[in-house]
Amino acid sequence: MDIIWRASRASANEVHDQLSDAPSYSAVRALLSVLVTKGHLRHEREGKRYVYLPTASPEKASKSALRRILSTFFNNSPAELVATLIDPKDVDDIELARIKAMIDERNRS
Repeated sequence: MDIIWRASRASANEVHDQLSDAPSYSAVRALLSVLVTKGHLRHEREGKRYVYLPTASPEKASKSALRRILSTFFNNSPAELVATLIDPKDVDDIELARIKAMIDERNRS
């Protein structure tokens, strides 16, 4: 998805060429097909090849994915998610200050 978002459109060959440690070309085509079936991509015929385009922006896709994670793992509780994210062994004081500033800004709005 990152490759297609950066390029805004790409063929399977172009995606394959940009993958480090790429799987086989047929595996890339199969994955693109799955992403089309799931609605994350659409494709257009360009000569003899398909060109793939994203159906949503990275921001919209990330929010949708986060909502699924929230419902699947955190009982739809943002507080439970945040509690997991701010584990002291994973978050330093700088990141914690950034999170606090975001919360403070949200409270002012």
